Amino acid sequence: MQTILNQSAWWLKPLKETLESLEVKTSGLDSEEVEKRRKQFGANQFVDHKEKPIWKQLLVRFRNPLILLLLFASVISAFMGEISNFIIISILVLFSVLLDFIQEHKAGKAADSLRHSVSVQATVVRDGNTINIPVSQVVPGDLVLLSAGDLIPADGRVLETNDFFVKQSLLTGETYPVEKHPGELKELSNDITDASSAVFMGTTVISGSAKVLIVNTGANTAMGAISDSLAIKPPQNSFELGTQKFGILILRMTVLLVLFVLLVNAILHKPWLDSFLFAVALAVGLTPELLPMVISVTLSRGALLMAKKRVIVKQLSSIQNLGSMDTLCTDKTGTLTEAKIKLERHIDLTGEPSDRVLELAYLNSFFETGLKSPLDEAILEHEEIDVSLWNKIDEVPFDFERRRVSVLLDHSEKKNRILVVKGAPEEIIRLCTHFETEKGTIQLIDLEAKKKIHSVYTSLETQGFRVLGIAWREETKELTHAVVGDESELILSGFAAFLDPPKESAKIALSSLNEIGITVKIITGDSELVTQHVCSELKMPVLGVLTGREIDSIDDSALSFIVESTNLFCRMNPSQKNRIILALKHRGHVVGYLGDGVNDAPSLHSADVGLSVDSGVDVAKEAADMILLDHDLSVLYEGVMEGRRTFGNIMKYIMMGTSSNFGNMFSMAGAALFLPFLPMLPTQILLNNFLYDISEIPIPLDEVDKEELKIPRIMDITFIRNFMLTIGPISSAFDFLTFYVMLVVLKANETLFQTGWFVESLCTQVLVIFIIRTRGNPIKSRPHRLLAIVSISIAAIGAILPFTKLGTYFGLVPPPMEFYAILASMVVIYLIVVETAKRIFYRFHSRK
Repeated sequence: MQTILNQSAWWLKPLKETLESLEVKTSGLDSEEVEKRRKQFGANQFVDHKEKPIWKQLLVRFRNPLILLLLFASVISAFMGEISNFIIISILVLFSVLLDFIQEHKAGKAADSLRHSVSVQATVVRDGNTINIPVSQVVPGDLVLLSAGDLIPADGRVLETNDFFVKQSLLTGETYPVEKHPGELKELSNDITDASSAVFMGTTVISGSAKVLIVNTGANTAMGAISDSLAIKPPQNSFELGTQKFGILILRMTVLLVLFVLLVNAILHKPWLDSFLFAVALAVGLTPELLPMVISVTLSRGALLMAKKRVIVKQLSSIQNLGSMDTLCTDKTGTLTEAKIKLERHIDLTGEPSDRVLELAYLNSFFETGLKSPLDEAILEHEEIDVSLWNKIDEVPFDFERRRVSVLLDHSEKKNRILVVKGAPEEIIRLCTHFETEKGTIQLIDLEAKKKIHSVYTSLETQGFRVLGIAWREETKELTHAVVGDESELILSGFAAFLDPPKESAKIALSSLNEIGITVKIITGDSELVTQHVCSELKMPVLGVLTGREIDSIDDSALSFIVESTNLFCRMNPSQKNRIILALKHRGHVVGYLGDGVNDAPSLHSADVGLSVDSGVDVAKEAADMILLDHDLSVLYEGVMEGRRTFGNIMKYIMMGTSSNFGNMFSMAGAALFLPFLPMLPTQILLNNFLYDISEIPIPLDEVDKEELKIPRIMDITFIRNFMLTIGPISSAFDFLTFYVMLVVLKANETLFQTGWFVESLCTQVLVIFIIRTRGNPIKSRPHRLLAIVSISIAAIGAILPFTKLGTYFGLVPPPMEFYAILASMVVIYLIVVETAKRIFYRFHSRK
């Protein structure tokens, strides 16, 4: 196969030459040819996501500067004759890295399988059959079938079209859709905007249908050429910002303590190598190196549990965002209503039933090639309308700025053509200069007629009907191409009124979301009267109403103030919806957006968590972070609760890492001031840290108290720091009490002191999880069985280790039995004191 890829302005080549070059048959590619091209051109994606070998993934874990520094120091130890130190440090580092890698790798695999289950599909012709395949499997030479709502999977030449309009603003900046036609270009131009016979990856089909020959895929596409500039990461969400700030907090503490220890040891003339190893081990002990694994495992477990509840997670971090969400913006159709829309009335301007209105509405919906709305489907149920004598000439497709669609039709027995326009009633009325009476006569719309027309459709909306205006105008046979400008001086025929009853489950779901601290705001293209009627049916209080025209008249600063007190946003277009999302985020809210249409993509991108449904269009599903398999708020409620459980378990590890762990490391730094020897050997610190990490592995499995799930929470670094400054000193105080017991009561030498503190440090920081894991009574809040077993087992191992041969390799010696009696008393008192301090802390600090 000759290649024409990677060539600029490939759409200028004659179509025949392109077909021959790609060796295309009408039956499409066969399986053997597909496999050959997949090997030649790779997957249809910008970056080769071929998974790296396991050994390469494992090596990446050693990029941690602290790990590298520790290994470097251990090598120096080996050169200086400390072979045992070298072996012990190397083994501990290797086990720690393996522990992290294995858990996170398993979690990543589980998450990937879920993401693939909702990947965007493309419809292709292969071996003479029409099949659906993942977009990544499309290859050059494929014949792809496209229809309204599809994302275009790769660059290609248009072979066949039917009123095919594409929105390509992502590449060209053009606001309005452009029509694509098969054939050769009349004017040769290298500019994409002039490529009317070509389509490009990532753009969206607005209306019509087409058959397209794929020419370029992946990095060879126009999108691939600028993918670096398009791959700008969205603003960090609340969870990412929180973890980043937490990392900075830990880094600052680590640097300060390590520099302090090095300075003190230098002043006291302690061995420089031991001091260096001790400082590095101290830094490792302070660093919550298990946090990425805990987050990854917890989030992936949350994703698996959410999948069982009919919510598929594409972006793992969105689970926490869903749990932190305090504002949900949603359309009402299908979410608050049944989406079983029925055409209840078709009336003229006197309010009487009109067959003429029904006929015009049916003709418009029947010949429209855009994405069929539920309103179109309701109209098309009236199959008694005869369209056999009508032929479609052209179409002006629907867009969300005009909020209307027009079709130009020809009747075989009439001398003139007719342009039939259907859309939002206020938009249609604005374009009409005349109206049609029940007798078929045409009259001018004067002031009195305007009042009458307005009263008819507002009366319908007040009763909860969704209303469409139906208008038309005659055109001559010479008109073959309709444009937006033709939608003027129309004749208003009447209105089509639809009913979409509220969901029974929506009333319960709204109440449930309100009880857990989530404010629901409705953003819809429908009128305020219809939306208010639905809200009254669902017993949802209307706090404030804002329309699209009103939003255009205010600036962003005013909007950010108004959105707080408004919960109904009506007659909204895509850009207005997006402004509302951004205004809410500007006010500090964690915002979720639920949408399933082409017009929802910008808002799905802007929200902290974008939610779509499995029945949504490709562009919406691609933009979303999560896919609901059921279009129901009750499913979302379950997802929110799982998100909060996930966040709760992540916070348990963070609270541990910033309290008892910090207290122990602070004690080590303090001990360096008055001890003539290292308070704990570097290898002992690493072993202590390794055992502690093992005890934390079951945290993702732990239950979260019901009280923790009642309100949305975000990662507040001030709150975490204050908790650390409350609990950390208690841990340090008991460490210094241990120093007193070892040095004064037991008259311990260097090795016994290090052993005693190793055991006490491990027991206190492992067992305190039973206190920190709940804000309530730790006796009533039961931990997961595996967490309890592992934590107690690790504490027991720490106590027994000094009596084993393994313990001797780490410089541990058997303590006297009275030490364990004192230790048991100290641990019990320590846990009681921490529990008391915890209760006082939560009493005087607002819930975060």
